Amino acid sequence: MGGRAVRGCLLPLGLLLPLLTAAPGDCAHVPSNQDSLYTAYICRVNSKSCSLRSPLCSETSTVCEVGQCQASLWDAITEMDEHNRPIHTYQVCNVMEPNQNNWLRTNWISRDAAQKIYVEMKFTLRDCNSIPWVLGTCKETFNLYYVESDESHGIKFKPSQYTKIDTIAADESFTQMDLGDRILKLNTEIREVGPIERKGFYLAFQDIGACIALVSVRVFYKKCPFTVRNLAMFPDTIPRVDSSSLVEVRGSCVKSAEERDTPKLYCGADGDWLVPLGRCICSTGYEEIEGSCHGKKETFKYIMHLNADVFKVHN
Repeated sequence: MGGRAVRGCLLPLGLLLPLLTAAPGDCAHVPSNQDSLYTAYICRVNSKSCSLRSPLCSETSTVCEVGQCQASLWDAITEMDEHNRPIHTYQVCNVMEPNQNNWLRTNWISRDAAQKIYVEMKFTLRDCNSIPWVLGTCKETFNLYYVESDESHGIKFKPSQYTKIDTIAADESFTQMDLGDRILKLNTEIREVGPIERKGFYLAFQDIGACIALVSVRVFYKKCPFTVRNLAMFPDTIPRVDSSSLVEVRGSCVKSAEERDTPKLYCGADGDWLVPLGRCICSTGYEEIEGSCHGKKETFKYIMHLNADVFKVHN
């Protein structure tokens, strides 16, 4: 960092970051036990391209000031996949020079109700052995950082304030042969962070000399979603940070039902409801049909009774 020129700026593109033409596939369905805090990715919906974008700051210095920005080492690239569909990425491949220290930062992300957050990254990474003349300078990892904050810091960026989450490596890297066939290997990595105690946070990605492209970044937290069990309703519930402990939740009876035994469920760390206890029953005059209580069809039974009497008279 010390003494290096500012070479980044606030980019008006999304945090869809990784290399060349790797297609992330169709937009994935978000499970009901997850709430997204931040999504930046390229996906396909009914064969059409879509993108959700958020501003990033790409920089190689402690502070990136508007007006001082030059060409960024993280480049915003749009390419076409093997099916001629556009892929928007951020990528960096400055592997010929040693001591790389290139940063890409998200905007400020509100944590909402989250206590623990999860970061899902999709990316491609080049095999250093497939690049000539880079022995000792090419890397095959990048670093993920975060910092908590109660408000946006704007464009100011100080890496020393950030805490490292993990070093991210690829399960599969691609080679020159893969490039020729336009076949790139998309990696997916998820990391958890918590407890988050302030109102929000930033994420930052540090390149130390890899040939990498970030395809998507999704930040989410887990919850036990609203559900109805044994005629009792249980609201959305956030698990505890401690994965070994459960959150006890008391349910409320659905309309026209009353408690038989106190209905309870326990919210687990992965957003699953566990250990159902107690139940509600339908009030007098109502019957259970598909998880709710409905008035008994006395009119229908009365008509059937009349029809039976008429049939007897005619006989």
